[in-house]
Amino acid sequence: MTVRFDDISIETLREAGGVKWSHFPGKVGAFIAEMDFGTAPAIVRALHAAVDEATFGYLPRPLAERMSQACADWCHTRYGWDIPPANVRPLADVIAGLVAAIEHFSRPGSPIIVPTPAYMPFLVVPRELGREIIQVPLVAGRDGRWSYDLDALDAAFRAGGHLMILCNPHNPVGRVLTRAEMIAIAEVVERYGGRVFADEIHAPLVFPGHRHVPYASISPATAGHAVTATSASKAWNLPGLKCAQLILSNEADLETWSAVGAMAEHGASTLGVVANIAAFTAGGEWLDELLGYLDGSRALLGDLLAEHLPEVGYAQPEGTYLAWLDCRQLGLGDRPAEFFLDRAGVAMTDGELCGAAGRGFVRYTFATPRPIMRQSIEAMARALARHRTA
Repeated sequence: MTVRFDDISIETLREAGGVKWSHFPGKVGAFIAEMDFGTAPAIVRALHAAVDEATFGYLPRPLAERMSQACADWCHTRYGWDIPPANVRPLADVIAGLVAAIEHFSRPGSPIIVPTPAYMPFLVVPRELGREIIQVPLVAGRDGRWSYDLDALDAAFRAGGHLMILCNPHNPVGRVLTRAEMIAIAEVVERYGGRVFADEIHAPLVFPGHRHVPYASISPATAGHAVTATSASKAWNLPGLKCAQLILSNEADLETWSAVGAMAEHGASTLGVVANIAAFTAGGEWLDELLGYLDGSRALLGDLLAEHLPEVGYAQPEGTYLAWLDCRQLGLGDRPAEFFLDRAGVAMTDGELCGAAGRGFVRYTFATPRPIMRQSIEAMARALARHRTA
Protein backbone atom coordinates (compact mmCIF):
# COMPACT_ATOMS: atom_id res chain seq x y z
CA MET A 1 0.00 0.00 0.00
CA THR A 2 2.83 2.44 0.81
CA VAL A 3 4.31 2.15 -2.67
CA ARG A 4 0.91 2.62 -4.28
CA PHE A 5 0.21 5.74 -2.26
CA ASP A 6 3.66 7.16 -2.93
CA ASP A 7 3.24 6.63 -6.67
CA ILE A 8 0.24 8.96 -6.96
CA SER A 9 1.43 12.07 -8.79
CA ILE A 10 0.36 15.70 -8.70
CA GLU A 11 -0.49 15.44 -12.40
CA THR A 12 -2.89 12.57 -11.72
CA LEU A 13 -4.55 14.46 -8.88
CA ARG A 14 -4.97 17.61 -10.95
CA GLU A 15 -6.41 15.67 -13.86
CA ALA A 16 -9.04 14.19 -11.55
CA GLY A 17 -10.34 17.72 -10.98
CA GLY A 18 -11.21 17.57 -7.28
CA VAL A 19 -11.56 20.75 -5.24
CA LYS A 20 -8.29 20.13 -3.42
CA TRP A 21 -6.34 20.31 -6.68
CA SER A 22 -8.48 22.66 -8.79
CA HIS A 23 -9.51 25.49 -6.46
CA PHE A 24 -6.00 26.95 -6.55
CA PRO A 25 -4.77 26.10 -10.07
CA GLY A 26 -1.13 25.11 -10.25
CA LYS A 27 -0.72 25.02 -6.46
CA VAL A 28 -0.13 22.13 -4.08
CA GLY A 29 -3.46 21.40 -2.40
CA ALA A 30 -3.13 21.09 1.38
CA PHE A 31 -6.02 23.26 2.55
CA ILE A 32 -9.11 21.05 2.55
CA ALA A 33 -9.79 17.97 4.66
CA GLU A 34 -9.73 15.44 1.86
CA MET A 35 -7.30 12.62 1.15
CA ASP A 36 -5.48 11.91 -2.08
CA PHE A 37 -5.78 8.12 -1.76
CA GLY A 38 -9.17 7.24 -3.17
CA THR A 39 -11.24 4.96 -0.98
CA ALA A 40 -11.54 1.33 0.08
CA PRO A 41 -12.11 -1.22 -2.70
CA ALA A 42 -15.15 -2.57 -0.84
CA ILE A 43 -16.78 0.85 -1.07
CA VAL A 44 -16.04 1.13 -4.78
CA ARG A 45 -17.62 -2.29 -5.37
CA ALA A 46 -20.71 -1.37 -3.37
CA LEU A 47 -21.14 1.85 -5.31
CA HIS A 48 -20.70 0.11 -8.68
CA ALA A 49 -23.37 -2.40 -7.69
CA ALA A 50 -25.71 0.41 -6.62
CA VAL A 51 -25.16 2.22 -9.92
CA ASP A 52 -25.77 -0.98 -11.88
CA GLU A 53 -29.06 -1.35 -10.01
CA ALA A 54 -29.93 2.35 -10.57
CA THR A 55 -30.22 3.00 -6.83
CA PHE A 56 -30.90 6.68 -7.37
CA GLY A 57 -34.21 7.23 -5.63
CA TYR A 58 -35.01 8.70 -2.25
CA LEU A 59 -33.49 6.90 0.70
CA PRO A 60 -35.59 3.81 1.49
CA ARG A 61 -36.15 2.96 5.14
CA PRO A 62 -34.59 -0.53 4.96
CA LEU A 63 -31.34 0.94 3.58
CA ALA A 64 -31.29 3.62 6.28
CA GLU A 65 -31.82 0.93 8.90
CA ARG A 66 -28.89 -1.06 7.50
CA MET A 67 -26.70 2.01 7.86
CA SER A 68 -27.84 2.53 11.44
CA GLN A 69 -27.01 -1.08 12.27
CA ALA A 70 -23.60 -0.85 10.54
CA CYS A 71 -22.68 2.33 12.43
CA ALA A 72 -23.86 0.88 15.76
CA ASP A 73 -21.82 -2.27 15.15
CA TRP A 74 -18.75 -0.17 14.32
CA CYS A 75 -19.13 1.83 17.52
CA HIS A 76 -19.41 -1.39 19.53
CA THR A 77 -16.42 -3.07 17.89
CA ARG A 78 -14.06 -0.11 17.69
CA TYR A 79 -15.03 2.00 20.70
CA GLY A 80 -16.87 -0.34 23.05
CA TRP A 81 -19.96 1.89 22.83
CA ASP A 82 -23.26 0.02 22.78
CA ILE A 83 -26.02 2.08 21.21
CA PRO A 84 -29.37 0.88 19.84
CA PRO A 85 -29.33 1.09 16.03
CA ALA A 86 -32.61 3.03 16.15
CA ASN A 87 -30.71 5.85 17.91
CA VAL A 88 -28.50 6.32 14.82
CA ARG A 89 -30.19 8.67 12.36
CA PRO A 90 -29.14 9.59 8.78
CA LEU A 91 -27.99 13.10 7.91
CA ALA A 92 -26.43 14.80 4.91
CA ASP A 93 -23.33 15.82 6.87
CA VAL A 94 -22.09 16.79 10.31
CA ILE A 95 -22.99 20.45 9.72
CA ALA A 96 -26.62 19.38 9.29
CA GLY A 97 -26.26 17.77 12.71
CA LEU A 98 -24.92 21.02 14.16
CA VAL A 99 -27.83 22.96 12.71
CA ALA A 100 -30.26 20.46 14.22
CA ALA A 101 -28.49 20.61 17.59
CA ILE A 102 -28.67 24.39 17.68
CA GLU A 103 -32.29 24.57 16.55
CA HIS A 104 -33.72 21.71 18.59
CA PHE A 105 -31.37 20.92 21.49
CA SER A 106 -30.15 24.32 22.68
CA ARG A 107 -31.90 27.06 24.62
CA PRO A 108 -33.55 29.43 22.10
CA GLY A 109 -31.42 32.50 21.45
CA SER A 110 -28.53 31.36 23.64
CA PRO A 111 -24.90 31.85 22.53
CA ILE A 112 -22.99 28.86 21.17
CA ILE A 113 -19.72 28.01 22.93
CA VAL A 114 -16.90 27.23 20.48
CA PRO A 115 -13.47 26.15 21.75
CA THR A 116 -10.90 27.63 19.38
CA PRO A 117 -9.06 27.09 17.15
CA ALA A 118 -12.06 25.41 15.56
CA TYR A 119 -13.25 23.86 12.33
CA MET A 120 -14.13 26.92 10.28
CA PRO A 121 -17.91 26.39 9.81
CA PHE A 122 -18.33 26.22 13.59
CA LEU A 123 -17.62 29.96 13.58
CA VAL A 124 -20.02 30.64 10.73
CA VAL A 125 -23.10 28.42 11.10
CA PRO A 126 -24.25 29.67 14.53
CA ARG A 127 -24.17 33.28 13.34
CA GLU A 128 -26.17 32.33 10.25
CA LEU A 129 -28.78 30.93 12.63
CA GLY A 130 -28.87 34.18 14.58
CA ARG A 131 -26.72 33.04 17.49
CA GLU A 132 -23.79 34.77 19.12
CA ILE A 133 -20.57 32.81 19.55
CA ILE A 134 -18.45 32.68 22.68
CA GLN A 135 -14.93 31.66 21.72
CA VAL A 136 -13.04 29.74 24.39
CA PRO A 137 -9.36 29.47 23.39
CA LEU A 138 -7.65 26.16 24.00
CA VAL A 139 -4.40 26.25 25.96
CA ALA A 140 -1.14 25.03 24.42
CA GLY A 141 1.43 23.41 26.69
CA ARG A 142 5.17 23.73 26.23
CA ASP A 143 5.09 20.52 24.21
CA GLY A 144 2.54 22.05 21.84
CA ARG A 145 -0.24 19.79 23.14
CA TRP A 146 -3.53 21.62 23.43
CA SER A 147 -6.09 21.26 26.22
CA TYR A 148 -9.36 22.81 27.36
CA ASP A 149 -9.30 25.80 29.70
CA LEU A 150 -11.93 24.68 32.22
CA ASP A 151 -12.10 28.06 33.96
CA ALA A 152 -12.74 29.82 30.66
CA LEU A 153 -15.31 27.18 29.75
CA ASP A 154 -17.05 27.74 33.08
CA ALA A 155 -17.11 31.48 32.38
CA ALA A 156 -18.67 30.89 28.96
CA PHE A 157 -21.55 28.92 30.44
CA ARG A 158 -21.90 31.49 33.22
CA ALA A 159 -22.19 34.18 30.53
CA GLY A 160 -25.25 32.46 29.09
CA GLY A 161 -23.85 29.91 26.69
CA HIS A 162 -25.87 26.70 26.60
CA LEU A 163 -24.62 24.45 23.77
CA MET A 164 -20.88 23.73 23.47
CA ILE A 165 -19.26 22.23 20.39
CA LEU A 166 -16.81 19.49 21.30
CA CYS A 167 -14.69 18.30 18.38
CA ASN A 168 -12.88 15.03 19.12
CA PRO A 169 -10.57 14.06 17.49
CA HIS A 170 -9.97 17.75 17.15
CA ASN A 171 -9.93 19.66 13.89
CA PRO A 172 -7.51 21.44 13.52
CA VAL A 173 -5.13 20.72 16.43
CA GLY A 174 -5.26 16.91 16.20
CA ARG A 175 -5.88 16.16 19.90
CA VAL A 176 -7.65 12.96 20.96
CA LEU A 177 -9.19 13.73 24.32
CA THR A 178 -8.74 11.30 27.18
CA ARG A 179 -11.61 10.01 29.27
CA ALA A 180 -10.33 12.04 32.23
CA GLU A 181 -10.29 15.25 30.20
CA MET A 182 -13.86 14.71 29.03
CA ILE A 183 -15.07 13.89 32.54
CA ALA A 184 -13.70 17.26 33.66
CA ILE A 185 -15.43 19.01 30.75
CA ALA A 186 -18.68 17.21 31.50
CA GLU A 187 -18.61 18.41 35.10
CA VAL A 188 -18.62 22.01 33.86
CA VAL A 189 -21.45 21.29 31.41
CA GLU A 190 -23.55 19.63 34.11
CA ARG A 191 -22.94 22.49 36.52
CA TYR A 192 -24.87 24.80 34.21
CA GLY A 193 -27.38 22.37 32.71
CA GLY A 194 -25.64 22.74 29.36
CA ARG A 195 -25.65 20.66 26.20
CA VAL A 196 -22.82 19.31 24.04
CA PHE A 197 -22.71 18.80 20.29
CA ALA A 198 -19.99 16.16 19.90
CA ASP A 199 -18.42 16.22 16.43
CA GLU A 200 -16.69 12.83 16.13
CA ILE A 201 -16.31 12.67 12.38
CA HIS A 202 -12.58 11.90 12.66
CA ALA A 203 -13.12 9.15 15.24
CA PRO A 204 -11.77 6.30 13.04
CA LEU A 205 -8.56 8.28 12.41
CA VAL A 206 -6.70 7.78 15.69
CA PHE A 207 -3.00 6.88 15.86
CA PRO A 208 -1.23 4.26 17.99
CA GLY A 209 -0.95 5.19 21.64
CA HIS A 210 -4.35 6.90 21.64
CA ARG A 211 -7.93 5.71 21.73
CA HIS A 212 -11.17 7.35 20.73
CA VAL A 213 -13.71 7.43 23.56
CA PRO A 214 -17.14 8.68 22.44
CA TYR A 215 -18.13 11.57 24.68
CA ALA A 216 -21.70 10.31 25.15
CA SER A 217 -20.42 6.88 26.24
CA ILE A 218 -18.63 8.12 29.36
CA SER A 219 -21.51 8.37 31.81
CA PRO A 220 -25.29 8.74 32.13
CA ALA A 221 -24.66 12.48 32.47
CA THR A 222 -22.85 12.80 29.14
CA ALA A 223 -25.40 10.55 27.44
CA GLY A 224 -28.09 12.83 28.81
CA HIS A 225 -26.68 16.12 27.58
CA ALA A 226 -24.89 15.17 24.34
CA VAL A 227 -25.89 14.70 20.74
CA THR A 228 -23.19 13.11 18.59
CA ALA A 229 -22.48 13.44 14.88
CA THR A 230 -20.14 11.20 12.94
CA SER A 231 -19.62 9.79 9.45
CA ALA A 232 -17.44 7.54 7.34
CA SER A 233 -16.68 10.54 5.13
CA LYS A 234 -13.27 11.55 6.54
CA ALA A 235 -11.74 8.15 7.28
CA TRP A 236 -12.78 6.68 3.92
CA ASN A 237 -12.66 9.88 1.85
CA LEU A 238 -16.35 10.19 0.97
CA PRO A 239 -17.35 13.82 1.71
CA GLY A 240 -19.00 14.42 -1.67
CA LEU A 241 -21.45 11.56 -1.11
CA LYS A 242 -23.32 13.50 1.61
CA CYS A 243 -24.02 11.05 4.38
CA ALA A 244 -23.48 11.27 8.13
CA GLN A 245 -25.04 9.95 11.32
CA LEU A 246 -26.64 11.72 14.27
CA ILE A 247 -26.45 9.53 17.37
CA LEU A 248 -29.01 10.24 20.08
CA SER A 249 -28.19 8.92 23.52
CA ASN A 250 -31.22 9.62 25.70
CA GLU A 251 -34.98 9.15 25.52
CA ALA A 252 -35.86 12.84 25.68
CA ASP A 253 -33.79 13.62 22.60
CA LEU A 254 -35.23 10.63 20.77
CA GLU A 255 -38.72 11.93 21.47
CA THR A 256 -37.77 15.39 20.24
CA TRP A 257 -36.17 13.97 17.10
CA SER A 258 -39.23 11.90 16.26
CA ALA A 259 -41.13 15.16 15.99
CA VAL A 260 -38.59 17.38 14.22
CA GLY A 261 -36.01 15.18 12.48
CA ALA A 262 -37.70 14.23 9.23
CA MET A 263 -36.38 17.10 7.12
CA ALA A 264 -32.83 16.78 8.45
CA GLU A 265 -32.82 13.07 7.61
CA HIS A 266 -34.20 13.82 4.16
CA GLY A 267 -30.84 15.28 3.10
CA ALA A 268 -28.90 12.02 3.36
CA SER A 269 -27.84 10.73 -0.07
CA THR A 270 -28.84 7.20 -1.00
CA LEU A 271 -25.44 6.44 -2.56
CA GLY A 272 -23.78 8.02 0.46
CA VAL A 273 -25.66 5.61 2.71
CA VAL A 274 -24.52 2.71 0.52
CA ALA A 275 -20.92 3.89 0.84
CA ASN A 276 -21.16 4.35 4.61
CA ILE A 277 -22.56 0.86 5.06
CA ALA A 278 -19.67 -0.59 3.06
CA ALA A 279 -17.14 1.45 5.03
CA PHE A 280 -18.42 0.37 8.43
CA THR A 281 -18.90 -3.29 7.47
CA ALA A 282 -16.06 -4.01 5.05
CA GLY A 283 -13.64 -1.07 5.15
CA GLY A 284 -11.74 -1.81 8.34
CA GLU A 285 -8.72 -3.53 6.81
CA TRP A 286 -8.18 -0.72 4.29
CA LEU A 287 -8.52 1.84 7.05
CA ASP A 288 -5.96 0.09 9.23
CA GLU A 289 -3.45 0.08 6.37
CA LEU A 290 -4.18 3.73 5.69
CA LEU A 291 -3.59 4.62 9.34
CA GLY A 292 -0.20 2.92 9.15
CA TYR A 293 0.71 5.12 6.20
CA LEU A 294 -0.58 8.30 7.85
CA ASP A 295 1.28 7.41 11.04
CA GLY A 296 4.51 7.35 9.07
CA SER A 297 3.58 10.59 7.32
CA ARG A 298 2.97 12.53 10.54
CA ALA A 299 6.44 11.48 11.72
CA LEU A 300 8.04 12.35 8.38
CA LEU A 301 6.38 15.77 8.48
CA GLY A 302 8.10 16.43 11.79
CA ASP A 303 11.44 15.44 10.29
CA LEU A 304 10.92 17.65 7.23
CA LEU A 305 9.97 20.65 9.34
CA ALA A 306 12.96 20.15 11.63
CA GLU A 307 15.26 20.04 8.60
CA HIS A 308 13.76 22.80 6.45
CA LEU A 309 11.58 25.00 8.69
CA PRO A 310 12.92 24.55 12.22
CA GLU A 311 11.18 27.68 13.52
CA VAL A 312 7.76 26.20 12.78
CA GLY A 313 6.14 24.66 15.84
CA TYR A 314 4.62 21.24 15.33
CA ALA A 315 3.21 18.63 17.68
CA GLN A 316 2.36 15.37 15.98
CA PRO A 317 -1.44 15.00 15.86
CA GLU A 318 -2.92 12.19 17.91
CA GLY A 319 -5.74 11.79 15.40
CA THR A 320 -6.97 13.17 12.04
CA TYR A 321 -4.69 13.83 9.06
CA LEU A 322 -4.40 17.54 9.84
CA ALA A 323 -1.25 19.28 11.09
CA TRP A 324 -1.51 22.52 13.05
CA LEU A 325 1.66 24.47 12.30
CA ASP A 326 2.78 27.40 14.44
CA CYS A 327 4.35 29.97 12.11
CA ARG A 328 4.49 32.86 14.56
CA GLN A 329 8.30 32.83 14.70
CA LEU A 330 8.64 33.28 10.94
CA GLY A 331 7.83 37.01 10.88
CA LEU A 332 5.00 36.58 8.38
CA GLY A 333 2.24 38.28 10.37
CA ASP A 334 -1.14 36.93 11.38
CA ARG A 335 -1.94 35.21 8.07
CA PRO A 336 1.06 33.13 6.99
CA ALA A 337 -1.04 30.98 4.64
CA GLU A 338 -1.30 33.93 2.27
CA PHE A 339 2.50 34.14 2.04
CA PHE A 340 2.96 30.44 1.37
CA LEU A 341 0.20 30.40 -1.24
CA ASP A 342 1.65 33.36 -3.13
CA ARG A 343 5.37 32.65 -2.72
CA ALA A 344 5.60 28.84 -2.38
CA GLY A 345 2.55 27.66 -4.28
CA VAL A 346 1.25 25.69 -1.30
CA ALA A 347 -2.43 26.18 -0.43
CA MET A 348 -3.20 25.73 3.28
CA THR A 349 -5.95 26.91 5.62
CA ASP A 350 -5.10 30.14 7.41
CA GLY A 351 -5.35 29.69 11.15
CA GLU A 352 -7.20 32.96 11.63
CA LEU A 353 -10.20 31.37 9.90
CA CYS A 354 -10.30 28.97 12.86
CA GLY A 355 -10.77 31.80 15.37
CA ALA A 356 -8.63 34.44 17.01
CA ALA A 357 -6.58 31.72 18.73
CA GLY A 358 -5.37 30.60 15.29
CA ARG A 359 -3.61 33.78 14.24
CA GLY A 360 -0.12 33.01 13.00
CA PHE A 361 -0.90 29.32 12.42
CA VAL A 362 -1.75 27.27 9.34
CA ARG A 363 -3.61 23.99 8.95
CA TYR A 364 -1.78 21.59 6.65
CA THR A 365 -3.46 18.44 5.30
CA PHE A 366 -0.86 15.66 5.19
CA ALA A 367 -3.13 12.96 3.69
CA THR A 368 -1.11 13.12 0.50
CA PRO A 369 1.69 11.05 -1.04
CA ARG A 370 4.91 11.57 0.87
CA PRO A 371 6.85 12.82 -2.18
CA ILE A 372 4.27 15.59 -2.55
CA MET A 373 4.53 16.43 1.14
CA ARG A 374 8.31 16.66 0.84
CA GLN A 375 7.98 18.85 -2.25
CA SER A 376 5.59 21.23 -0.48
CA ILE A 377 7.70 21.66 2.66
CA GLU A 378 10.84 22.24 0.61
CA ALA A 379 8.98 24.84 -1.50
CA MET A 380 7.86 26.63 1.66
CA ALA A 381 11.43 26.69 2.96
CA ARG A 382 12.80 28.10 -0.30
CA ALA A 383 10.13 30.81 -0.33
CA LEU A 384 10.96 31.82 3.22
CA ALA A 385 14.68 31.93 2.45
CA ARG A 386 14.09 34.16 -0.58
CA HIS A 387 11.85 36.43 1.47
CA ARG A 388 14.51 36.86 4.14
CA THR A 389 17.29 37.67 1.70
CA ALA A 390 15.26 40.03 -0.46
